[in-house]
Amino acid sequence: MTTIASRLQAVKARISEAARAAGRTPGEITLVAVSKTFPPQAIAEACAAGQTDFGENYAQEGIEKIGALFDLLRQRNASPERPLLWHFIGPIQSNKTRAIAEHFDWVHGIDRTKIAERLSASRSDDKPPLQVCIQVNVSGEASKSGVAPDTVLGLAQTIIGLPRLRLRGLMAIPEPTPDPALQRSRFRMLREIRDELLRRGVALDTLSMGMSDDLEAAIAEGATMVRVGRAIFGERGASAG
Repeated sequence: MTTIASRLQAVKARISEAARAAGRTPGEITLVAVSKTFPPQAIAEACAAGQTDFGENYAQEGIEKIGALFDLLRQRNASPERPLLWHFIGPIQSNKTRAIAEHFDWVHGIDRTKIAERLSASRSDDKPPLQVCIQVNVSGEASKSGVAPDTVLGLAQTIIGLPRLRLRGLMAIPEPTPDPALQRSRFRMLREIRDELLRRGVALDTLSMGMSDDLEAAIAEGATMVRVGRAIFGERGASAG
């Protein structure tokens, strides 16, 4: 078993344990392996271990790796059992919306109407709708991307009206903290915003929250997707590019 495969197995065990502790089933939670800065060979190792959902933070890097990984797997005659799904999870620049809409299956970080409209206009009719989440700033930090909690409903209603997009849920990247209680309070806020939208008739099924250091707290508060990089691929250093 490769190092990446063993780390992936360990992360899945953490997810299973956290789900059971919360009275949930592990199958409710999708693991997105965040492969930013790591080469296609590392992603191929994760694919060989059964991972199918991958997250990238930088549009150009991600697009290049999607193509390179396809070629690498074809050369190895190692097609994955299920299709790979690519999640764009970084800040979205207006001039990158076409590229993102053309190459990714999910976008987790919509935080303004202009970006949603450009993604909608750029998504081809021959592709499935782009699955999207609204990023919410649950920490109140000026430096963080994401909409304020009291503006989520308006953006959600706008996205619902756009063709070729399907609003799936909410995403958050809270401020890092070692305090489990504070971790849970931030994630609880996102869940409560989701619950309020459901009460207002906005159909959502996704809470994208939780990373390497806080996935247990996120799962306890209802995460349906966790985004894990370091715990799977290792530290990002000079060798990662």
